[in-house]
Amino acid sequence: MAIFFFVIGLELKREFMEGELSSLQKASLPMTAALGGMLVPAAIYFFINSGTDAGQGWGIPMATDIAFALALLSMASKRIPVSLKIFLSALAVADDLGAVLVIAFFYTDQINFVPLAIGAGFLILLMVGNRIGIRSAIFYLILGICVWIGFLLSGVHATIAGVLVAFTIPAVTRIDEQIYSSNLRKLSYDFEADIPERGKLITPDQNKTIQKVKTLSMAAETPLQTIEHALHPWVAFGIMPLFALANAGIVISADFFSSIANPVSIGVAAGLIIGKFSGILFFCWIMVKFRLSKLPEGANWKHIAGVALLAGIGFTMSLFISGLAFKNPVFIDQAKYGILIASIFAGILGTIVLKRVGKAGSDPKLDHLTEDNS
Repeated sequence: MAIFFFVIGLELKREFMEGELSSLQKASLPMTAALGGMLVPAAIYFFINSGTDAGQGWGIPMATDIAFALALLSMASKRIPVSLKIFLSALAVADDLGAVLVIAFFYTDQINFVPLAIGAGFLILLMVGNRIGIRSAIFYLILGICVWIGFLLSGVHATIAGVLVAFTIPAVTRIDEQIYSSNLRKLSYDFEADIPERGKLITPDQNKTIQKVKTLSMAAETPLQTIEHALHPWVAFGIMPLFALANAGIVISADFFSSIANPVSIGVAAGLIIGKFSGILFFCWIMVKFRLSKLPEGANWKHIAGVALLAGIGFTMSLFISGLAFKNPVFIDQAKYGILIASIFAGILGTIVLKRVGKAGSDPKLDHLTEDNS
């Protein structure tokens, strides 16, 4: 999971630099929506479980599973505006940032400051390496592992190290786009000029040109995007499914529905389904009503409602936080029941709503919520 959070950190850095979180105007609506989607579910869970041994599980319904939510959004309709997918992505990334902060401040046990200081020292070395222009992935890998070990031994949850290390990965190229483009055209001309008249093998000069193209292309890539692109398939198709299989273990028997009638399951399910929906929708409405932000281009309030429902899918992240929140295996199982029920219902309801939305545009029945949606 440290690798999973490392990739999240890379996504966060990319979004903060040039993505949907790169300016206050772009980030205001999804970040405010994410805030509402964290505060209201936590409050609902805490209200149901306050005063009990399970009260510390309030962080479980705060998380959104970005992979499942985006997959269902794409499957819901071909007419979903691209801006809505960007909005959900930005919301989920901001939600991940909130989950990281919650883990760091509320689900970290007693801290041992000596290994934490050593880990912080290696983290500073990574920052210095970034500053002086070191681009070697091996350098960041070795020192990143040292940071992870330091955080692991300190008691601070090691996934935080993954995010912090990701923020030290360089996000600049060695050459700019114009130089890359002009040099690539020249190398392409050289390669074409050396095409042999006969035979299928390339000439030695062509092979040298190919190597130059590879070196040139590596200089035109940012290490951040290169590493993110390389790790993303491993996280999406390896780490996340393995984590889900290892931790979702739920026995569905004849008394399954009676076993979910407990405060933990009800609090988690209500937080994810009701809390996520109402929190995201209400905070978006506040932002638009007071003209602090605008709805995504081409989207209406039904689109936002569908996205708010899909945000209630908390599968992977919620499972992870439940393992941090509880030591009692009974509470962990009860949280899993709530996560499973909520994720199924949120996914179905969100998909149905988005399927029923017509072509992107204003909705006269909902436009009275604000005088300026566009």
